[in-house]
Amino acid sequence: MKQLHKQSSVNHRRDEEIPTSQSPPYSPKTLKHPRSLPRSINYLFKEQRLLFILVGILIGSTFFIVQPSLSRLGPAETRSTIPRSVTIGVTSRDQISIPYPQSNGAGKVGRIPVGIGRRRLRIVVTGGAGFVGSHLVDKLIARGDDVIVIDNFFTGRKENVMHHFGNPRFELIRHDVVEPILLEVDQIYHLACPASPVHYKYNPVKTIKTNVMGTLNMLGLAKRIGARFLLTSTSEVYGDPLEHPQKETYWGNVNPIGVRSCYDEGKRTAETLTMDYHRGADVEVRIARIFNTYGPRMCIDDGRVVSNFVAQAIRKQPLTVYGDGKQTRSFQYVSDLVDGLVALMEGEHVGPFNLGNPGEFTMLELAEVVKETIDSSATIEFKPNTADDPHKRKPDISRAKELLNWEPKISLREGLPLMVSDFQNRILNEDEGKGQK
Repeated sequence: MKQLHKQSSVNHRRDEEIPTSQSPPYSPKTLKHPRSLPRSINYLFKEQRLLFILVGILIGSTFFIVQPSLSRLGPAETRSTIPRSVTIGVTSRDQISIPYPQSNGAGKVGRIPVGIGRRRLRIVVTGGAGFVGSHLVDKLIARGDDVIVIDNFFTGRKENVMHHFGNPRFELIRHDVVEPILLEVDQIYHLACPASPVHYKYNPVKTIKTNVMGTLNMLGLAKRIGARFLLTSTSEVYGDPLEHPQKETYWGNVNPIGVRSCYDEGKRTAETLTMDYHRGADVEVRIARIFNTYGPRMCIDDGRVVSNFVAQAIRKQPLTVYGDGKQTRSFQYVSDLVDGLVALMEGEHVGPFNLGNPGEFTMLELAEVVKETIDSSATIEFKPNTADDPHKRKPDISRAKELLNWEPKISLREGLPLMVSDFQNRILNEDEGKGQK
């Protein structure tokens, strides 16, 4: 008890010894002292900070002054390793000549693509694995654009675009344009539709759906993204014409319920839709009416007269002429058509424009040209004519000449050997494949 009393008394004395007036009030914030100007200057001079700042400024200034002088001196030592001229491009039509600077000041000729200064475009080509579409893709890739090919491979072939596989500017999408698709592009070349009688008669309902629904979907895409749209129509919109040669102002003479109507009237409806989107939705559109076209990559057995004659002559079969052979057609080489399509898309005119070669041949005259080119001993076999086959077909291209500065350059006798060479290789490969089975 005595010990507890002593301890409490000691604690009481300690509490009395601490004066309450001397304990400062608690504050969670530390007091800030205002900085004076002399302290800031003193901070710069401490540990030579100002010296380091000045040295950094001096080094940076020296770099920006000396670097341009070094770049002017550099080429003198390396110029000898640069080739005297440069050639870039695929064909002579895609190239221009420019002076290339030399060490002695003399100008030499180099070549660069025409489109070197233009903006790279993103372009979709429907039916781009087909005959015409694949050649169009070649041209667009060659000039430096990004190309997306849409094809369901009903008549198109992967072999037509295989040489672009691995190119980062090329894409291939297996898709049917009857179904919508969402893309971001600058231009739309709408070629998707079977174009030969054998193929478009095979499934006529599908053919007209492709012409109507496919065109609607592509026009809808163009409207949503603000792309320019080009429709590849056909000379079949003129039907069996009562006007010769056919001008774009001619409305045609078409059987609306015939076996060819799925294609003829389908394309006429596609033109109507295109113009309605142009007038009603302010979509930028172009319309091309394509006449008979031939060249490499055509389907061998598609029923068109040029491919029929060439394949039959190579296989040593009689050339089949339907009717009396006096009906006429005009034949343009595929590269001429591709040039016309690009000129139309890049121009400022809506169209429609006839794109074809005004050189006119009867079927018998065409057969003779094929015989001269492949086999002079080939025979001709006559068969009854097909329904609704036009008697005459020849384009008036004066409008394309005037407004697009376009006209075909390759004659039938010049272009046909190029097609024959392609057909010979493919038919030979087919025969070898059949022999190995």
